[in-house]
Amino acid sequence: MAQTATATPSREDFAAMLEESFTQGNLHEGSVIKGIVVGIEKDVAIIDVGLKTEGRVQLREFTGPGRGNEIKIGDEVEVYLERVENALGEAVLSRDKARREESWGKLETAFKNQEKVQGIIFNQVKGGFTVDLDGAVAFLPRSQVDIRPIRDVTPLMNVPQQFQILKMDRRRGNIVVSRRTVLEETRAEQRQELVQNLEEGQVIDGVVKNITDYGAFVDLGGIDGLLHVTDIAWRRVNHPTEVLNIGQSVKVKIIKINHETHRISLGMKQLLDDPWQGIEAKYPLNGRFTGRVTNITDYGAFVELEPGIEGLIHVSEMSWTKKNVHPGKIVSTSQEVEVQILEVDPVKRRISLGLKQTMRNPWEVFVEKHPPGSIVEGEVKNKTEFGLFLGLDGDVDGMVHLSDLDWKRAGEQVIDDYKKGDIVKATVLDVDVEKERISLGIKQLATDPMEEGAAGDLKKGDVVTCEVTDVKEGGLDVKIAGTDLETFIRRADLARDRGDQRTERFQVGQKVDARVTQFDRKARKVQVSIKALEMQEEKEAIAAYGSSDSGATLGDILGTALKRAGDKEKAD
Repeated sequence: MAQTATATPSREDFAAMLEESFTQGNLHEGSVIKGIVVGIEKDVAIIDVGLKTEGRVQLREFTGPGRGNEIKIGDEVEVYLERVENALGEAVLSRDKARREESWGKLETAFKNQEKVQGIIFNQVKGGFTVDLDGAVAFLPRSQVDIRPIRDVTPLMNVPQQFQILKMDRRRGNIVVSRRTVLEETRAEQRQELVQNLEEGQVIDGVVKNITDYGAFVDLGGIDGLLHVTDIAWRRVNHPTEVLNIGQSVKVKIIKINHETHRISLGMKQLLDDPWQGIEAKYPLNGRFTGRVTNITDYGAFVELEPGIEGLIHVSEMSWTKKNVHPGKIVSTSQEVEVQILEVDPVKRRISLGLKQTMRNPWEVFVEKHPPGSIVEGEVKNKTEFGLFLGLDGDVDGMVHLSDLDWKRAGEQVIDDYKKGDIVKATVLDVDVEKERISLGIKQLATDPMEEGAAGDLKKGDVVTCEVTDVKEGGLDVKIAGTDLETFIRRADLARDRGDQRTERFQVGQKVDARVTQFDRKARKVQVSIKALEMQEEKEAIAAYGSSDSGATLGDILGTALKRAGDKEKAD
């Protein structure tokens, strides 16, 4: 049954109100019209829209986020006329659609003029929230709720607040709003006012609001300033949490203000004395000091000499002998080390340190213990195309060049006789301390066969006796008797006659006479030839016993020469 209000209007009053509503517009479907609440039954309101037509509207359509159910009989309300008459003879009305139509019109005006609108966040959906804009439902993306991400949105729910419309599409019924834009605009106005009251160089109290890897944000009373990690203290601070905590009160100095972006740079170390003042007098060149390793990088290690003063030991200045190794394999963090001052630059605030300079140069130590001419022993560390590298005392390396491996054989052949790990002896040839080089020789352990003492008085043209050491297709390997010299007799030099130039005529161990055709100590070359000896003997025989032009054969001449030589031996 219809409820009776305490002050029920008379039928005359209803007629007057209806007449007034009729004069304001025509009744047609799809329009917003005015009606009078003539009854309330359970959860619906009965509304008379004129022409003896009534409709029913759910009471919940008169409520909403931030609004209570205050409708009563006699109230004039706007409703949306969907249909003039349904099967029951009633008008089909909607309060929600009426409010939405009215709201859309206002919102479009606000969107066009870029004005803020009032709304209420009433529900959470995927990716954001729904906002009631006085009947029109809008979408609030989660990223547009606040300036910074917030975990709990409950305090913002069902509370009237302002929003900025970002996008509208009436045909699709889509509205996207932002609360963040309103906050940023408000904050920008507040920041501008606060920034105008601040000056560079001013010392001010603040509260640490947030901490990041690169610094801390300090609240200066409504506006934040950045305290960079390098401006917290003169000493190295790896992370702001080493010094600061969220909520901590700090005294800071304003270093720089950007009035366009409203960014403020702060500093704490600027309130303390600069330890770099007079740094050159405190740390003179070549002076030695003890410090603590604070940080290790690929290119070196940082050493704290005192709070706020750090120097760099470049990787090249860490060790005399360990090359191309990571600094972390030489020093460790927090290790106390002795260093030497190599360079001080007060303008760039840099100090170059040396670690190896606090130790003796191992090449100087080596040459003192093993001067040139000394014999040393070392392990084959590496084989290259130009020689062997031996590991020596003092963790230094020496090189044996290919040319210093053997007196007789080529270095390219001899190097194959060695392998990594072999322990070999060598003679120290030269030590260059400045270039950190040690030259060694293995062949120098033996006598040079080309020396005068080893080769005797050998000279070009001498007749020598050779012992065959190897028979090859192309000739003979021979050793010159009475010397350590070895050489090779080519096939063409085995005999005067081509028919006798056969290597199979000779055997290993056989003694043969030959003539020295080349002997060059500087070029280290010696060559002998049996053919040259035979031709020499022939020439001498012809000169002494006759000429082949006289009709005597070469055999006759040589036979006569040999006979006379034999007779002379018997007479002796």
